[in-house]
Amino acid sequence: MSDGFKRVHVIQGEWKVSRDPDVVLSTVLGSCVAACLRDPVNGVGGMNHFLLPGSAEAMAQGGDVSRYGVHLMELLINGLLKQGARRDRLEAKIFGGAKTIATFSNVGQQNAEFAMRFLKDEGIKMVGASTGGDAGRKLEFWPVSGRARQYALTGAETQRTVQLETRPVPVPKPAESSIEFF
Repeated sequence: MSDGFKRVHVIQGEWKVSRDPDVVLSTVLGSCVAACLRDPVNGVGGMNHFLLPGSAEAMAQGGDVSRYGVHLMELLINGLLKQGARRDRLEAKIFGGAKTIATFSNVGQQNAEFAMRFLKDEGIKMVGASTGGDAGRKLEFWPVSGRARQYALTGAETQRTVQLETRPVPVPKPAESSIEFF
């Protein structure tokens, strides 16, 4: 059974932008956060999905920058601007940030707080949010209309999401810098 929408999944460390009214962006979140931004006048919107809030200092210490909210927020905003969005018209919705493992620090809350602070600092109006709790969620976002829909995950689904979020991410190897003369 098809609903006629083109589904585009956004996984951890990714961002997507679309101006196609038939596209729905979707993701599954545990402690991760997804920011959904759009320009309602230009009819373009997008979503990102980040694991850690991050800062310039944290990213400078190495590792995979695609895991950090600060990096993915900038990429999403720049992607929207390249499609004709105007920063002063952007509106945002934030989702995720659950505390999925009781014994861990509440990185989900830190992610949600980071996203809200980032938007405030950038002057981007927040028009909706659903963060926190202890269960994961499946999120669907229609980037042109701004419609969003979420579904709570069951305990088993949340545990699978936690496994994905806590799996080790390989650190990219530095480019070979030696020069061979012959």
